[in-house]
Amino acid sequence: QVQLVESGGGLVQAGGSLRLSCVASRSIFAVNTMGWYRQAPGKQRELVASVTSGDSTTYADSVKGRFTISRGNAKNLVYLQMNSLNSEDTGVYYCWIVIGRTNYWGQGTQVTVSS
Repeated sequence: QVQLVESGGGLVQAGGSLRLSCVASRSIFAVNTMGWYRQAPGKQRELVASVTSGDSTTYADSVKGRFTISRGNAKNLVYLQMNSLNSEDTGVYYCWIVIGRTNYWGQGTQVTVSS
């Protein structure tokens, strides 16, 4: 079993930046994909960004050019750098990893962007 813990969320003004971090409870040696989802109030959870074990990245169209996903040197870390935030980015952000065929989720961290 793997636990994921997110940090770095908070309240920020529009145009500001935040950096989310996610750490897994143990070293992971067979991660297929790591990424971040978010869920805005009244909306479905959506994939924001992901990175594969081969460092291939994907982004939602709404965050391209503003968000950057990266993996830490340790195999159990993933980050999401978020710049030029706007009110549409408000929501709960969840760390997500896939190991084999199993998906793991963090508890979520709240990001609120004030206009």
